[in-house]
Amino acid sequence: MAEKFKIKKGDQVIVVTGRDKGKKGEVLEVLRAESRVRVQGINMVKRHRRATQTDTGGIISMEAPLHISNVAHIDPDSGTATRVGYEEKDGKKVRIARRSGKALA
Repeated sequence: MAEKFKIKKGDQVIVVTGRDKGKKGEVLEVLRAESRVRVQGINMVKRHRRATQTDTGGIISMEAPLHISNVAHIDPDSGTATRVGYEEKDGKKVRIARRSGKALA
């Protein structure tokens, strides 16, 4: 069974290690079986695509997956990396940023 993560599609994250350290982006996809995430504009690679009837082909740039341990949520107040906690508000479980205590979108 695939692992569960606190990072979800649509979250704003910051890269904490590697070539793109310090860059921020939105999570496009979470690959749970591989423990990886694809982040918009981060870890860009070029791929050669063969032309098909529907696609012209050529060299395209796309986001390659990053390991989930190399990204962290962005704190809504300071814009820096933060850990995630959970609180119950109005009978609902809400994700909060540990650094500021604010709810994550």
